[in-house]
Amino acid sequence: YNPHLAYTCHHGMIRSALLGCNVMLTDHNPGDGGFCIVPGSHKSNFKMPEGMIDGEKYQEYIIQPATKAGDVVLFSEGTVHGAKAWTSESRQRRACLYRFAPATNVYARSYFGHEGGGWPTAIYEDLTDAQRAVLEPPYANRLDRPNIKTDGSVEITTRGQRKKQHDLEVFGTKYF
Repeated sequence: YNPHLAYTCHHGMIRSALLGCNVMLTDHNPGDGGFCIVPGSHKSNFKMPEGMIDGEKYQEYIIQPATKAGDVVLFSEGTVHGAKAWTSESRQRRACLYRFAPATNVYARSYFGHEGGGWPTAIYEDLTDAQRAVLEPPYANRLDRPNIKTDGSVEITTRGQRKKQHDLEVFGTKYF
C-alpha cells in the first residue's frame, strides 16, 4: 500500500493521484489474455495475498475484460492490474497505455532516462530526435523538454530566463 499512489475517499471527496487509460487497438476476446485487473482492489488497505502477483492463486478475482478495438479502459493506478499471457494466435496484442497525474506527482519505471539507470543505452542507438523525445520521462511543464511538432521535428520548450534565475537565487537550484 502506498498512500501517495492511492485512491482515497475522505468526507465524500474521492481522490486518485494517478489515472491509467488503456486504449485498445485490437480486440481482446475472453481468454485472449492481455490487460487484467482486480476490481475494487484500489480500495483495499491490505497487500496482495501470496500467489496473486504471478497469477498462481486467486484466479477468480483477476479479470481480463473483453474489449474491442477502440475501447478505452480507465482505472486507478492504485488498482492491482497487469497483463496475462497473450494466447491469440490470429493477431498480435496492441494497446496504448497513457498515465495521467498532477505535474507534481509522476510515477513509473525509467523516469531517470538511460543516463540515470532507466532504459538501456542500446535502446537509444539510431533513434531520431522525435523518437528520443517519446522516451522522455514525464515531468512538469516548467522544465526544459523536447516537444514533437506536427512535421516530426523537435523543439525544446523552456521557461523564461528570468524565472530560471529566480529559482536559482531563491531555491538554489535550476528548478524548484
